[in-house]
Amino acid sequence: MSHTVGVRQAQKQQSRRALMDAGLRLLEDQNLTSLGVREVTRAAGMSPAGFYRHFRDMADLGVALVEESLASLHVLVRSVLEGRGGAEELIDRTVEIIELHVREHPAHVRFLARERHGGARQVREAIAAELDRFAEEVGAALALQSVSEGWGEAELRMLAELYVGHVVSTAAAFLEAPAGDPGAARRVAATARMQLRLVSLGRRHWKDV
Repeated sequence: MSHTVGVRQAQKQQSRRALMDAGLRLLEDQNLTSLGVREVTRAAGMSPAGFYRHFRDMADLGVALVEESLASLHVLVRSVLEGRGGAEELIDRTVEIIELHVREHPAHVRFLARERHGGARQVREAIAAELDRFAEEVGAALALQSVSEGWGEAELRMLAELYVGHVVSTAAAFLEAPAGDPGAARRVAATARMQLRLVSLGRRHWKDV
């Protein structure tokens, strides 16, 4: 009996995965609001009825894609902030991680960039909520660093939101860098590092103001 349940659960996860992969592929060229259930299920090799065993509607699929799109980036950036090293080393690792993430997950980054300020309300709200949680995680990591001594909760939140905003904008910049221009990604990385250095410099002298 348990074996049968396990097989059914695996099949359910497989079909959900197929729907999410199909939706993500189709969203590379259009917005979520222009995508229909039939189009997604056709691409996933399923019937429209099968879609509703996993998602209430297209917005629900979009929210699942938001959670997946940001989950791995949360872990990666948090690991950088919790690691050891000087400011320059942390800056270099952060930019490298963002570039690698974009290279490995371009469809996820493109989806977030497109849907963050447009499309379905539920998806916009989900992105905002995930970025808010991201800022909380970053703020908690920043609070443990010695340079944050004497910083208040509001100040740490402000700094965390600066870092999160920088991660998002840098990821979008890497995504938009022309593939045929080998120097484009290097220019994006150089700009991102300079921006982070400016934030780092301001952070070290914030209490002197």
